Amino acid sequence: MKKTYDGHVVVLPYPSQGHINPLLQFAKRLASKGLKATIATTHYTLSSITSPLVTVEPISDGFNVGGFAQVRSEELFLESFKTNGSRTLTQLIKKHQTTKNPITFVVYDSFLPWALDVAKENGILGGPFFTNSAAVTAVFSLIHGGTYRLPLRLEDCPVVILGVPPLNLEDLPSFLNVPESHPAYLKMKLNQFSNLDKADWIFSNSFQSLESEVVEGIREQWPAKLIGPMVPSAYLDGSIEGDKGYGASLWKPLDDGCTKWLETKPPNSVVYVSFGSMVSLTEQEMEEIAWGLQESGFCFLWVVKDSERHKLPKGFLDLTTQNQEKGMIVSWCNQLEMLDRDSVGCFLTHCGWNSTLEGLSLGVPMVGVPKWADQLTDAKFIMDVWRVGVRVKVDSVTGMVKRKEVVLCLNEVMDGGERSMEIKKNVGKWKELAKEAISEGGSSDKAIDEFVMSLKDTCNTQDMCLC
Repeated sequence: MKKTYDGHVVVLPYPSQGHINPLLQFAKRLASKGLKATIATTHYTLSSITSPLVTVEPISDGFNVGGFAQVRSEELFLESFKTNGSRTLTQLIKKHQTTKNPITFVVYDSFLPWALDVAKENGILGGPFFTNSAAVTAVFSLIHGGTYRLPLRLEDCPVVILGVPPLNLEDLPSFLNVPESHPAYLKMKLNQFSNLDKADWIFSNSFQSLESEVVEGIREQWPAKLIGPMVPSAYLDGSIEGDKGYGASLWKPLDDGCTKWLETKPPNSVVYVSFGSMVSLTEQEMEEIAWGLQESGFCFLWVVKDSERHKLPKGFLDLTTQNQEKGMIVSWCNQLEMLDRDSVGCFLTHCGWNSTLEGLSLGVPMVGVPKWADQLTDAKFIMDVWRVGVRVKVDSVTGMVKRKEVVLCLNEVMDGGERSMEIKKNVGKWKELAKEAISEGGSSDKAIDEFVMSLKDTCNTQDMCLC
């Protein structure tokens, strides 16, 4: 006889690495608390997701062979995903209707509000999962509500949000002052709020002590439950057995060479460098960062995608190829494992929200090199609010970071001086607060328990499954 659960939640991520990871982690958390959790993901990403706690089922974005790469148009991809995703999500819900575990709730990436319409049309509950910080969500909420109009100009700043320091143009998502630069992406960000009033729950990958004032300030427009950080349990509370990774990778993993190399280095001596899966640096930017790392004198482990490797200066590549004593360049590695190593003393990062939460959760000081979107706001918080790192200053003419600035920032974080020690102390504090939030009885754990209990009550009331 098939096992019955206290409810069945379908979790629907936007099909990119930075969105799959936190939603899959949330699915694992729900499964660990007695719910049946199913990840509904596109055919292209299906084989990259695996977890013993979570079932994985396909839906279609209309580009089953290569996903977004097949179309290379944000607007066409999103329209196709809405049409095909709505149809195939409906099919998935109906498929489970006559089983012992019918679907009772759809948790969907906030980028995909059409999923809530599908849930309601099929008589089940639903709610969005916001993958950005509460502060970034607040900015877009105010724009959606008409408090601020686009494009944002210098005279509109600073943007003031309760619980957030004044935000200047360089602290705001990059395309708000040039909305025509990414029209489809901007539309998607604002559409997150289009049917929010119909949602039964709203989830955010943050935690109370980190952003409670921000959430309180926009609770009327965005009554979210903070359930983060959605980082594998092994690095926080250890409550989910064997949970050492997200369980999803769109890239081929390497061997354990990175780990072995780090084990040869003294504590707090290595700069771990990664700019995420979406950022593409120019050849000039790669050159400045490369020689900045070399001139800093610190050891470094730099993740450079194969498609970006040709941008590295040849002399720098020759140095790291011939002698890996000081530096190692790899195309992929498990970021959490790297950040968890004692030898890593600094994280040179693009300040994407997942990477920011990982840096905070594992207690690693950061040097922010934000490039676009929410990364600029995250970098502001890293430096001026949580004070767990510094942000590079870009050249006023070229808009690029210079090698001298890279050296300056790495020294500030890594040299063991007063500022360095303050940063290390602060990030250690946030590491403990992140662990506290997700551990049993913590604010995020209580919010998740509240959701689980509400589904159990729904399940009992409607007699939808054997509870």
